[in-house]
Amino acid sequence: MKNLILLTIIISTTSCSYFSGPEGMFPSTKENFLEEKVAKDINLPPELNLKSKENHYPVVKNFEVLENSAIPKPRQIFSSSGNSSVQLRRLGELMWIYVETLPSTSWPISKSYWETSDYEIITTNPVTGEIDINLDSSSKLKMTIEHGIKEASTEIFLLQLDKETNNIVSNPELIQSELSSLVNYFAETVGQFSGTSLAAQNLNDLKKAKIFVENGRTIIELGLSYERAWSSVSKAIEAANIVTNDKNRSEGIFYVSQAVEEKDGFFSFFSRRSNNNDKTNFKDSDFQVKITKKNNKTYVRAYSKDGKIEDAESIISKINESLS
Repeated sequence: MKNLILLTIIISTTSCSYFSGPEGMFPSTKENFLEEKVAKDINLPPELNLKSKENHYPVVKNFEVLENSAIPKPRQIFSSSGNSSVQLRRLGELMWIYVETLPSTSWPISKSYWETSDYEIITTNPVTGEIDINLDSSSKLKMTIEHGIKEASTEIFLLQLDKETNNIVSNPELIQSELSSLVNYFAETVGQFSGTSLAAQNLNDLKKAKIFVENGRTIIELGLSYERAWSSVSKAIEAANIVTNDKNRSEGIFYVSQAVEEKDGFFSFFSRRSNNNDKTNFKDSDFQVKITKKNNKTYVRAYSKDGKIEDAESIISKINESLS
């Protein structure tokens, strides 16, 4: 019996050595790394050691700038989803991008545009909606994101500034080119983008159009210059199907009438006849829409020919709904 046990031990020992020993069928390799040597670095041929840099947003050099003529309505570009519109707008020398989305959503898209461009970002501030971009040794670009006139809309402005003085450098060709590239980027991105920036949430509250009531009359407050307020109200009147009979830009007055649809389907003007001897000259119109400026804001009020505030409310309501 003892001989049998001894024989079993000898066979087991020799079998392990036969299979897993240094000279066995399956030798252990767990310590082989200790004998490895460091290989030499791979040297690429000079012609392969190049860093390619593709310009995804080339600057358009040739385009026509209209002078001393009516600016056409900007082309409206829709994103792939068909829900959000993006427009490049211009009023005189002022150009900006209009986007039908909240500033907190426009912020990360705008930031992504500059991060993937050939430009270097200097600073970003989501609280103020500003991004400074290095242009050259003497100047920089400043992009500003603001809440638009319309509810849940964004306006994006771009300026070239001198780095030392921070004064505006007039370069409309460059500004128009960069804004056009940004419009295309938004059109491709905004419909697919579902995120928002928490850091830029405060921009959603800084609206340019507000409504308040004064002595029973609804008034629109606009955080715009007089020139832009006049242009915006003029477009809103047209969009609201309110007929302008006459206007006086220096006095800030539109003489308007409402268009109503008759039974035969044609549009006509309804005129309110009143025995009220109103001294205000309405020039055969039913309403006045008046723009006034105070401090850095402009105010829009509507007055009816018969002197009734409630009759003017429909006009001011339609204008407010059509502002953009």
